[in-house]
Amino acid sequence: MKPVIYITRKIPDELLQPYKDDADFRMWESETTPVPRDVLLEEASAADGVLSLLTEKIDRECLQTAGHLKIVANMAVGYDNIDVQAAHDQGIIVTNTPDVLTETTADLTFGLLMATARRMVEASDYIREGQWKHWSPYLLAGSDINNKTMGIVGMGRIGEAVARRAKGFNMTVLYHNRTRNQTAERDVGAVYTAFDQMLQEADFVVSLVPLTNETKHLFNEDVFRQMKESAIFVNASRGATVDEDALYDALLNKHIRAAGLDVYEQEPIAPDHPLVGLENTVCLPHIGSASEETRSDMLRLCLDNLTAVLNGKQPLTPVR
Repeated sequence: MKPVIYITRKIPDELLQPYKDDADFRMWESETTPVPRDVLLEEASAADGVLSLLTEKIDRECLQTAGHLKIVANMAVGYDNIDVQAAHDQGIIVTNTPDVLTETTADLTFGLLMATARRMVEASDYIREGQWKHWSPYLLAGSDINNKTMGIVGMGRIGEAVARRAKGFNMTVLYHNRTRNQTAERDVGAVYTAFDQMLQEADFVVSLVPLTNETKHLFNEDVFRQMKESAIFVNASRGATVDEDALYDALLNKHIRAAGLDVYEQEPIAPDHPLVGLENTVCLPHIGSASEETRSDMLRLCLDNLTAVLNGKQPLTPVR
């Protein structure tokens, strides 16, 4: 009898086809709506493996109801939606999807920085709303990117990839991390800097940190007040790393110039959220790794992890 894998969102059948000899698949049949909690608990209780998204809370309750479960494969680099300790306590393996989304997420992060600095979304709306009547010297003038200073908080794989893109714009790259990143220092000339110093010197502050107890609301009122009034803040990590009330106040009162956001404390963010209404904020719907190629690669890596473990092999990308 083949093991059962439950997938918490509908994915293309052509991705599943190569794995159907190894497992029986059950799936929540919506592409856009998260699986209800009661359905998740019921399906997990009968599954040998679960392919989860960030929208699913795989907590101790869920894991304890899953008597057959051997692996949870999370379709993301981050795994703050999973109680990893509870999983390990029960001998359940947790995997994630590092590496395959690095370049795609770095593309989006730098693109978000550019769109915010050069007011691209605001400019597009300006035309759509019929406001463009004449050319003028300072019409929708933004901030230069070339030859500026970028401060990266969280110099992991994605941070390194963003730093490589910054060097193409002749930017000075400062970074702050729990530990020194010798690769980033050697390959792109990134300079390790104390957090406060980086905030005071950077023209662009980019958050790429994982969400932990230490990084929750890392970016708060005090942090935004240390940044330059001309600085632009970009968050492509996790929404809860930012105190959104403090960010709103900083933007409204011009303590910083602008913000580009791909993630939020509560997702999806409400269209009437105060941050969404600000002209100096670009808001995207958590699309950091959202290219067709990368999303398919992420799903294949999840499926490779699932079938490897369920066939008695080692996972490819375990969360320790």
